[in-house]
Amino acid sequence: MLIAGASEAAGTPSTLFKDPPHDVAHPARMEVVHIPTHGVSINGVFYLASGAGLHPTLIFFHGLPGNEQGLDLAQAVRRLGWNVLTLHYRGSWGSPGTYSYAHLIEDGIATLAFVRDPETATRYGIDPRRIVLGGHSTGGFVAVNTAARSSGLAGLVLVSASDDAEEALTARRSQETWARFVKETFADGMESLQGCTPDGLGEEVLSGAQAWRFKAAAPKLTTTPIIMITANDGLASEDEAFAAAVRAHGGHVKVTHFDTDHPYSDRRIALARSVAQGLGSIK
Repeated sequence: MLIAGASEAAGTPSTLFKDPPHDVAHPARMEVVHIPTHGVSINGVFYLASGAGLHPTLIFFHGLPGNEQGLDLAQAVRRLGWNVLTLHYRGSWGSPGTYSYAHLIEDGIATLAFVRDPETATRYGIDPRRIVLGGHSTGGFVAVNTAARSSGLAGLVLVSASDDAEEALTARRSQETWARFVKETFADGMESLQGCTPDGLGEEVLSGAQAWRFKAAAPKLTTTPIIMITANDGLASEDEAFAAAVRAHGGHVKVTHFDTDHPYSDRRIALARSVAQGLGSIK
């Protein structure tokens, strides 16, 4: 089902743009965390909701390289009573290690394990039955591949998710399209990444494409509600193909489209509304 962006104001929780009452005993707060993954600890920030008891939790993965981190969404979702964990993968933005596609997926799985750890859940008031993965752009790639290799998730929130593996397979059909794919996908923003090159990332995602493409994940996500948000950035068609594949296997996907660019530059409030509505529909 495709829902026009103009309709997204209806049904938005009133708390989305209203500061919560100050809870002296259990205030909203921000906590720096270090997430263990394959011998190192990567950098994360927890936006923790106010109030006693357990809270649903959104893990939000940023894209490549992560110039848009979606922190306004983290703040908005926290006002709904959710915890939100943001993070930097290995080899990105000061986290130790090297940046690679294999590490993205490993770090996604490790982050989910960190949030589900009983000690973490108790310390940060996490309801382990209500954990949602979200991601923007290549962060959507991380969320999809993490979800496909996990179980018991409450849902997925995908914002212009980029099926980098499928794109690599398509681009490899000619030298010209491959050179354009490597340049446009990887060349900008490499200064924030360590241990990788544009050509190396391109070859890596191509080599793992059959296992990492969204088409491979679709049959594994039939019981995970998916909230999908698309824009006029060239990714809508691949996201809609993913939605169709999930539905063909009996899964549920709700799609919302906005007439805006890849970082949703002039639709950030509408994006927050849509994410809030999506999370509200996840039980």
